[in-house]
Amino acid sequence: MDNPEPGSLSWRLSSHPITLLFFLAFRLASLLTYLLGVLFTKNYILIFILTTLLLALDFYNVKNIAGRRLVGLRWWNEVDPSSGDTTMVFESVSRNPGDEGYREVNKTDRRFFWLAMYTQPVLWVLMAVSAVVTLKGPLWVCLVAIALVLTLTNTVAFSRCDKFSHASNIAGAALSSGGLARNLATGMVSRFFSR
Repeated sequence: MDNPEPGSLSWRLSSHPITLLFFLAFRLASLLTYLLGVLFTKNYILIFILTTLLLALDFYNVKNIAGRRLVGLRWWNEVDPSSGDTTMVFESVSRNPGDEGYREVNKTDRRFFWLAMYTQPVLWVLMAVSAVVTLKGPLWVCLVAIALVLTLTNTVAFSRCDKFSHASNIAGAALSSGGLARNLATGMVSRFFSR
C-alpha cells in the first residue's frame, strides 16, 4: 500500500481526523435524511424536524469547531447596541512563520473543508430544483430553502474570512521587518530627520 501525497483526499493525512469525521458526517447526514425521506416516506414532519436539527448541528459544528480546527478560520457577527448595525468579524491563525500564533494548516484538511463547503450548497440547489420539478409541494421547497440559507451563510462567511486572512497576511508581511513598506517608511523618515 503506497503512501498518499500530502493534500490528497485521504483522511489518514488529516491533522484532526475526529473533527474531519464529524464535519463530513454532519454534512452528509442532513442531505441523506432529506433525500431518503423524500424517496421512502410521506411523513414530512419527521423529515423536516430531523433535517433541520442536522442542519443546525452542521452549521454550529462548521462555524465553531471544524472551521477553526481544519483551516484556522472563525467568524461571528457583532451588533452595535446604539445603532443596531451588524458587522462580521473574521479571525484566522497566522500563516506567516515566526509570527505569534502561527500554525501550519494541513493541506488535506483544507481540501476536504473547501470541497465540502462548496459542494453542499450545489447539492441543495439540485434538491430544490428536483422538489420544484417533481411538484413535491411548497413545504419541501421551504425545507430546502432553510438548508440553502444555512449552508450558504457558512460558505460565504468562510470565503470572506479566508480572503480577509490572505489580505491580512500580505499586509503583515509588507510591514514586517525586511518588508518593502517598512523599508520605504524607514528611508523616508531617516531622510527627513537627516536634513
